[in-house]
Amino acid sequence: MKSSQKFRIFLLIPFFLFACLMIEAQDLEKEIDDIVSSMYTVDEPGISILVAKDGKPIFRKAYGKANLELDVDLKPENVFEIGSITKQFTAVAILMLEEQGKLKIEDKITKYIPDYPTNDKIITIHHLLNHTSGIKSYTGMESFMKLARNDMTPKELINVFKNEPMDFDPGEKFLYNNSGYILLGYIIEVITGDTYENFIEKNIFKKISMNSSYYGSMKELIKNRAYGYQQKDEGYVNADYLSLTLPYVAGSLMSTVDDLLKWQNAISANTFIKRTSLEKAINGSTLNNGEEINYGYGWGKMTIQGSKGYAHSGGIFGYTTNGIFLEDENVYVVGLTNCNCKRVSDITRRVAAVVIGKPIPNKKDAITLSEDKLKKWVGAYQFEENVIRHVTLRDGQLYSLREGEDSREFKIYPMKDGSFIFDEGTISYTFSMTKDGRRQTIFKSGEESFTGKGIDKAPPAEKKTIKVSSDILKKYIGKYELQPSFIINVTVEGDSIFAQATGQPKFEIFAETELRFFLKVVPAEIVFSKNEEGKVDSLTLNQGGRQMPAKKIE
Repeated sequence: MKSSQKFRIFLLIPFFLFACLMIEAQDLEKEIDDIVSSMYTVDEPGISILVAKDGKPIFRKAYGKANLELDVDLKPENVFEIGSITKQFTAVAILMLEEQGKLKIEDKITKYIPDYPTNDKIITIHHLLNHTSGIKSYTGMESFMKLARNDMTPKELINVFKNEPMDFDPGEKFLYNNSGYILLGYIIEVITGDTYENFIEKNIFKKISMNSSYYGSMKELIKNRAYGYQQKDEGYVNADYLSLTLPYVAGSLMSTVDDLLKWQNAISANTFIKRTSLEKAINGSTLNNGEEINYGYGWGKMTIQGSKGYAHSGGIFGYTTNGIFLEDENVYVVGLTNCNCKRVSDITRRVAAVVIGKPIPNKKDAITLSEDKLKKWVGAYQFEENVIRHVTLRDGQLYSLREGEDSREFKIYPMKDGSFIFDEGTISYTFSMTKDGRRQTIFKSGEESFTGKGIDKAPPAEKKTIKVSSDILKKYIGKYELQPSFIINVTVEGDSIFAQATGQPKFEIFAETELRFFLKVVPAEIVFSKNEEGKVDSLTLNQGGRQMPAKKIE
C-alpha cells in the first residue's frame, strides 16, 4: 500500500513540473503579445514576428493587414521585402568565396573592377563590407528618387556613383553606405560568372530550404506577398514604386519569419561559413586609428540589458525589418512589417528582453512620489570629463538636462526599484545620499554607468526663440530625405512649424534664427538651406554630434 502511494507521488511530480512550465510559457506569450499589440492594431499595416529559443519557435504571430484595400489579414507565412537584412546574405556570400580561395577580404577592389576610379586611394573589400570605404552612397544622392522606377544593371548602377567625390579616405570613418554593397554584388558576379540572384538561390536558399525567399521583383507573382504602405498626413497610402534592381545586393531580398529562422539557425550551425569567418562578421571592426565600431560584415554587435548579440535592420519603400540574435541565451527575434511608419526595432528589442528575463523598464509602470521626495534629488550633478547634468522639477514632473550646445530637457519617471528612467527605458538615474549628506547618482546608458556628484550650480537658461512669420515658415513645407524610406516631413499649422521623421511622432520645432530651429523634446536641431535662387532645397539635421543632410524631394 505504501509503495503504491509513493508511486502516485512520483507521478505527480513530473505533472506538476509540466504544469508550471505551461503556465510560464503562457505568461511569456501574453507578455510578448501585449508588447506587440500595443503598437500594431488589427485595421492597419502590421507585423509578422517570430521568437525562437534554441533554434525552435516559441512565439509566432502576425498582426494587422497584409492588404488594406482587400481587407486581408497578415499571417506569419506572408512574404516581405527585408531591405538591408539582405546585406547579411551578401556578406556571407563574400566570406564563402574567401573560404573557397577565390578572393581575400584585404584585396583591392580594382583587382575585380579594374576601371573603378579610386582617386589613388586603396579601397579594399573589407572597406565595402563595413561601410568605411568613403565612397558616396548612391541612395543619399539627389538623383536617386528620379531613378526609383528605372530598371538598371549592376554596371549602370555603379556608373551612377563611381565618379562622385569621396566622403573621406578609406578606413577613416564609418558611414552607412549602400554603394559599397553594390560593388560587393558586382564582385560576386565577376568571380562566379553568375548573377547574384542565382548565386543566392542555388547556394543559400535551396541548400536550407528557404522556399518562401526570393530575389525581389515588382513584376513576378509572389505567393503571400504582403503589400507595402507608407503613412502620410491624410493616412496610409501605397508605398512609392521602387524597381528592386536598384537596392540589388544591398536590399532586394524578400522572405518570411520562418525562412529567416532557417537562415539564423544555419549561421549558428556554421552551415555556410566557418566560425572564424563569422567572428569577423559579427564582432564589429576598427578604423585606421584603432577606434572600434560596432559594424562588422552584414551585422552590428549590440547588447540588450547586458546580454550580447548581433543584429541588423532593414528599411525600404513600404517595409521595415529587424532581426536580433542573443548568443549566450540562443534567442532569435525577427520582426517584418509592411509599413515604413513605425520603429520595428523597438518591438524586437523589448520582446528579446522579456524572453531572456530582463525586461526593459516601461514608463507606464512608473510610480507616483510626493513632491517632497522628488525635490530631494533636484540639482546639478558633475560627472567625469566635466559633464554636468541638471535635474529639475516642474509641475510634479522631474526633468533631466545635460549642459552643452544641444542641451534639451527629458522627462524622467520614478520606478519601484528606486531608479528614474527616461522614455525609452534604457537610460536611467539611481540617486542616493553620501554619508556626509550630499546628493549623488549613477547614470546608466545601455551597458555603461557613470557616477555623478551633487554640486551647487544653477541650470542653464532656456534657449531663446524668435518669431518667424507664417509666410516664411510655409517656404520650408515639404519632405526631406535623409535616406531611402527615412523622410523628415515639415508642416506648418498657423504660426507653428512641425517636423515628423518616418515612424516617429510629429514635434514642434522652434526658431533660433530664420533658418535654424531646435526641438525641445530631444537634443537636435534643424537648419534649412537655400539654393542660389533663394529657394529652400535642403535641411541638415544636427543630432548626437552628427550632421545629416537631407535633400528636399517634395
